[in-house]
Amino acid sequence: MVTDARAALASGNPDPVLKWVRLADEGAIREAFARTRAVRSLGEEAAALADTWFFETLVRLHRAAEGAAYTGLKPAGSVTPAVAMADAALAAGTGDELAARIGTHAGGGVAERYLRVRTARERADESVEAGREYVAAYVDYVHFVEAIVGVVHGGPAHAH
Repeated sequence: MVTDARAALASGNPDPVLKWVRLADEGAIREAFARTRAVRSLGEEAAALADTWFFETLVRLHRAAEGAAYTGLKPAGSVTPAVAMADAALAAGTGDELAARIGTHAGGGVAERYLRVRTARERADESVEAGREYVAAYVDYVHFVEAIVGVVHGGPAHAH
């Protein structure tokens, strides 16, 4: 996104960054772009400050559209492992390996939680403490499954 923003500022055309924001935020980005371009002419220091402000505005509006909080600009290349894997799949031209890795990881998480809850259920009536351990394991298991199913069926990833 910031790469597109740098290219837009260099070319004088804001269109390359508009894909990163909702239509409702296009006016704000166009205004921020124009203000940034005007301030950039005041010198290197002003340009650096204006560019950073524009990048922050762009990322903040993009994150808001995702329902996610703006937590500041991150250094180039500092993405989560999930984003890195998703980007690598795009670069490779296939999502098959990524899908298999996610399936294996999710399946392992379900299996681990299932075993924990099944084992705890066998001891649940031994004591109140054992019952609570069962309930905690059950809640963790069910919430994990619900989260996976919610995402698979179109739930918003950033809301989790």
